[in-house]
Amino acid sequence: MSRSTVLVVWAIVAFAALLTLYNSLFVVEQREEAIVLRFGQPERVIHAPGQPGAGLHLKEPFVENVILFDRRNQAMEADQEEIVDGNQQRLVVDAFLRYRISDPLQYYRTLRDDRTAQDRLERLVNSSLRQVLGSASTDDIISLRRDQLMQQSKVDVTRRAKESNLGIEVIDLRIKRADLPAANQASVFRRMQTQRAQIAAQYRAQGEQQKREIIASADKEVAITLATARQEGETTKGQGDAQRTRIFGEAFGKDPSFAAFYRSMQAYETGLGQGDTTLVLSPDSAFFKYFEQGPNAGAGGGGPAKR
Repeated sequence: MSRSTVLVVWAIVAFAALLTLYNSLFVVEQREEAIVLRFGQPERVIHAPGQPGAGLHLKEPFVENVILFDRRNQAMEADQEEIVDGNQQRLVVDAFLRYRISDPLQYYRTLRDDRTAQDRLERLVNSSLRQVLGSASTDDIISLRRDQLMQQSKVDVTRRAKESNLGIEVIDLRIKRADLPAANQASVFRRMQTQRAQIAAQYRAQGEQQKREIIASADKEVAITLATARQEGETTKGQGDAQRTRIFGEAFGKDPSFAAFYRSMQAYETGLGQGDTTLVLSPDSAFFKYFEQGPNAGAGGGGPAKR
């Protein structure tokens, strides 16, 4: 055998060895999991995250092959779907789903590949949204109960995926956009504006009613307070007048002449102390007796004549 033939043989052997080695080794990264197939049938599963299995592995060359799956969270964005809500209004809905492969063997047996998985999940999501949102109003879908409805739909998709043995875990389901079809937007917006105007008018009426009730209550309380104050004032004044009369009575009883003098002084003050009143009296009138005789004078004479 010539030297060149030997070199060719060794080259073929080396190439075959390298090819065999290449088909015998595979690497599973930490973010991956793998299924080893033998003649197209699953033989074993290699999990990576948190479990032994990441790194370099061997398989039988040309008999076994490996399919790798991403264990990280994945996203599926559904195409626009037109649904009919509980008010029989049409809505165009965009949704997205976040999920992860929880059972790679079941995932492979049911779905085979990611493309099939995306199509299957999109049908599940659209079907669930039609069912859940079909019993809700437009306002609920757009704002009022959106989170609650999304939670219901997530639970429904999770149940459907489990019943279908998809081998996935649903992490989150959200609506990116929920709009009216262009043909319906104007009429629905007018209806919503009318409803908002009615609600605003109702709130204003309630506010006016509360305002009137508050003012009436305040006026009533003020009236009660003033009446109570007047009553207490009259009572106090009456008590003061009674005490004053009693004190004067006691004083006048002890000194009748002083009492007569005091009353005359009050009469002088009343008759002469205000305005331009002119009194025409007789010089010997009793009205002047205290000017002539002093505090000890007795009563007598006629009264004044005022003009």
